[in-house]
Amino acid sequence: QELRDTEKVSLIRGLLRQSPPGEFGQVVRDISTLVQDDKLVRQEAAHVGACHNKNNFTPIQINGCTVLLTHYNDLGGNRFFDPQDKFSFEFDHLHAVTRKPQLHGVMLDEGELWREALHEGLKTYVSCHFPLGNCCVFKKCLGKRQMFVACIEAHQYQPSNHWNSLWKSDWTFALTPFTTQVTGFFLLQIHYFKDANLHVTVSKSVSETLNVIDQSQFATDFVKFVKVEDTKFHIAILENIQALSEDIWGKNLRRKLPVTRTFMNWNKLLNDQHLNTNVSDTEVPP
Repeated sequence: QELRDTEKVSLIRGLLRQSPPGEFGQVVRDISTLVQDDKLVRQEAAHVGACHNKNNFTPIQINGCTVLLTHYNDLGGNRFFDPQDKFSFEFDHLHAVTRKPQLHGVMLDEGELWREALHEGLKTYVSCHFPLGNCCVFKKCLGKRQMFVACIEAHQYQPSNHWNSLWKSDWTFALTPFTTQVTGFFLLQIHYFKDANLHVTVSKSVSETLNVIDQSQFATDFVKFVKVEDTKFHIAILENIQALSEDIWGKNLRRKLPVTRTFMNWNKLLNDQHLNTNVSDTEVPP
């Protein structure tokens, strides 16, 4: 059935927004094949791709540095900045290429010194506990208040093994004397697509009050807090997967068959039914 352009745009955007992490380009190619309108698909992919990359903290390599694309370092016009190495660049979300890098001035005030201390502490933690992880700390000003956002991203994209996964978290707090409220948000996404289409999304929010004395003390306490909450989240996921395996897959979804301990000769059964199927090299489920 022929659709109007407005209907096509709505469907294209809806499908692109559902793209699992690491699969956006493949979804764009598949939709182009279905729609048969490359110009329209690319136009929408460029817009939705920007949101996709920022939502997933997509890491990119530029000038030998790893930079996360987030809402916190978005300068507008598809331009982002790296607060650690003090430069900005333009990013093409459709073709995943960077252009026009240039210096980005940052005032070296007390807030920037705190940001750098937090970045170094978090970077050491991430390098020890996330082999493929990346992190970045951003400083934002809301009126006279200085806010900090620490972002962690770790992914494994293995489409050849039919699965992709993303772990990300962000931690927000204000630079206030004596104490500050740290709010963290976790998100884990997994997509498995071998003989199935299984999406798993797990999220969690945490909050804690930390003392603020000096840069070194706070950076140490902040990293300890992140480590404790990461560990809790990790253990909870493993426990839930184990419960899912035992209660759902092991009991509820299994066919209720009597245990007779009798071997079923599938080859003989198929031959007896005169099926022209060679199952000698086929993996047969028990």
